[in-house]
Amino acid sequence: MRSPETFDAYYAETRTRLLHEAYALTGDAPAARAAVRDAFVVAWHHWRKVAALDDRDSYVRPLAFRRARRRHTARIWHRDKSLDPEVRSTLDALSKLTSRQRELLVLTNLTTLSLADMGREVGLTRSDAERELQTATSQFALHRDLPTTEIRRLVQELAAPLEEIRWPRATVVRRAGAARRRTHTVIGAGVATAALIASGSLVATGSGAEATSLSQEKANGGVTVHEPVSDTGGELISADSLLAPDQLTRFGPGLDWQETSTGDNLDGDGLVVPCQRDRFADPANVGALTRTWEGSATRTVEKKVGQGKQQRSRKRQVTDVTATAVETVELSQDVASAEAGFATSIMWFAACTDVRTQLMSTQAVKRIGDDARLFRLRSWGSEPASITVGVARTGSLVVTSAVRSQGRPVSDRDALAGLAASVNGLCTSDAVGACAGRPRSNVTRPLDIGNPPGVLSVVDLPPVAAVRGPWVGTDPERAKTNTAATRCDETSFQGKGISQALTRTFVFPETPNAQQLGLTQTVGKMRPARARSFVEQVRNRIRQCAQENLGTSVTPLASTSSDKRDLSVWAMTIQLNDKQSYPFLMAIAREGTAVSQLGFAPDRDMTMARPDFVALARRVLDRLDTLDSA
Repeated sequence: MRSPETFDAYYAETRTRLLHEAYALTGDAPAARAAVRDAFVVAWHHWRKVAALDDRDSYVRPLAFRRARRRHTARIWHRDKSLDPEVRSTLDALSKLTSRQRELLVLTNLTTLSLADMGREVGLTRSDAERELQTATSQFALHRDLPTTEIRRLVQELAAPLEEIRWPRATVVRRAGAARRRTHTVIGAGVATAALIASGSLVATGSGAEATSLSQEKANGGVTVHEPVSDTGGELISADSLLAPDQLTRFGPGLDWQETSTGDNLDGDGLVVPCQRDRFADPANVGALTRTWEGSATRTVEKKVGQGKQQRSRKRQVTDVTATAVETVELSQDVASAEAGFATSIMWFAACTDVRTQLMSTQAVKRIGDDARLFRLRSWGSEPASITVGVARTGSLVVTSAVRSQGRPVSDRDALAGLAASVNGLCTSDAVGACAGRPRSNVTRPLDIGNPPGVLSVVDLPPVAAVRGPWVGTDPERAKTNTAATRCDETSFQGKGISQALTRTFVFPETPNAQQLGLTQTVGKMRPARARSFVEQVRNRIRQCAQENLGTSVTPLASTSSDKRDLSVWAMTIQLNDKQSYPFLMAIAREGTAVSQLGFAPDRDMTMARPDFVALARRVLDRLDTLDSA
C-alpha cells in the first residue's frame, strides 16, 4: 500500500543528504537538486516496491546520481563566484578523479555503506572497489596537498553551499509521481510528456522561494530550468517492443521459455549479460530496458526402489534450466553518444574479463541497424556453456541480445534472426536509424583490445583439464629469452633486423604443484624476407631434430604456407633421460612481417586438447595482423 506519510517522512529526512552526495559527485548544485527531486518522483511512482526495501537509499541514490551526471555542466563551480576557495579546491580535486573513483570517495565519506555495498553500487567487485578507492584517496590527497585524514572533513564541508537551497513540498513530488505512473501505464509517448508539463507538477532546478509547480519556478528570475529526464526511457522505448517468449524458441527449440524479469536495470549490480562490466554502456543514457528469460527442459528420471521381488521402477519428471537469454536496450541522447555506447559494449565481449571465458569468434553483421557485431564465446568453468551475443546500434539505440546455452549452441542464423527481431521491435521509435532486413555476417579478425601489437590475451586462451582457477598472464616484456622455444629449435628473437620483440607467459597461479604448466608466446617484427627465412629455419630444425634424435618424436598437427602467412603446429615429446620425457605443443606463425612462436607445456594430467592448441595458433595469426600493420 502507498503510504503518503511514510514517503513524506523519508523525503524530508533524506533529500538534503542525497543532495550533498550528488553535489559532491558533480559540483553542480542546480543539477544535483533537480536530480534528487526527480529521483523522489520516480520513488513515489514505485513506492510499493521502494517502501518495502531495507535500504531505500540503494534505490533512490543511483537514480539521483545518474540524473545529476546527465544534467550537470562540467566545472560549473568555476562560474559561482560566491564559493569558498576551500570548497572550490575540493571540487577541483574531485574533478580530477575518474567517475568511479569520485563516486567511491563520496560514498565512503558521506554514507555508512560497506565496501562490498559500495562496490555493488558502482558495478565493481569488492577487491576492485578497494583498489579504486585506495587510488582515489591517494590522488585526492595529492591534488589537495593534505593528508588523507583530512578527506572526510573536506567532503563533508561541501554541504555549506547547499544550505540555502529550498525544496518543493512532498505533495508536489507525489503529484508528479502519480502523473508519471498514469502516463507510463495508460498514455503514449507524446501525451505522457505533455501531461507532465501541463500538470505543472514537475519542479525544476532553482533556489529562492519554495516553488510548487514548474510554471512557478520558471517565474523565479535567474533560475536555470532543466526539463525532467526519464529514468527508464518509458516515454520513448516501451516494454512492448522487447522480444516475447514465443520469439525465444529460435534460441532453444524444445525448451520452455519463461520471462523472468523486465525493468530499467536499476536494481542490484546491473550486470545481467555475460562479460558486462558496467550497469550501462552509456552511463548518460536517457532510457534503458532489460528483459531476461530462462529456457527449461523436462526429462523423465527412472529410479529403482525396493529389494528383490519387491523391486520396482519409479519415474519422476525433472525440470532443468539449460539456457538463459537477455535482451537490453539503451537509448542515448544522440547518435554520437550511442556510437560511443556501442563501442563500449562490443569491447565488453571482445575483451571479456569473466573468468574461464574464451572468445571463439567475431563476426561483422550487415543489414541489422546501422552497425552490428556477433560474438561467440565459451565458458569452461564448473558448468560449461556456449555464449552467443549480438550487439546492434540503430540511430540512438543500442540493442544487445545474449544467449547462454549448456547444450547445443545457438546457430548463426538463429542468433542473427533474434538480433534482427530485437531491432525491428523498436522500429516505431523516433530514435531508430536503420531497421533490420535479412542479415548477413562474416567472420573477421578479433577486435583490437589494447594489448601490445601481436600479443595474445587471456580471453584468447582455451581450457586446460584438471586445473584450478583462471588463466593469468604476466605483463609483456622485452624478449631477452624465448621460453616458447624447445631444445630442438632454440629460437631467439634477439639479433639484428628483429624489432618490437616481446614475450608473455600465462599460468594458473591457483593450481598447486604445477611448476611446468604454462603457455608462452614470443613475437617480433622483421623485414619480409627475414620473416619468411626465420619461419623456414624453425621448420627445418624441428624436422632435423625428429630425424637425428631417437628420443624425440614430432607429430605435425597443422601446416599452411603462402606469401602472406605461414603456420606450422607440432606435438612433440622430448626424451630427457631413460625414465623421463617432456611433452610439448609448439607453433610458429607469420603474418606478413610479424612472427610469433607459441609453446605450451602440460603438467601430468593438466593438458590442452590438440585441436584447441591449433585453434589458438590460428588466433595468433589474427593477433599478429596488428603487429604487421604497426
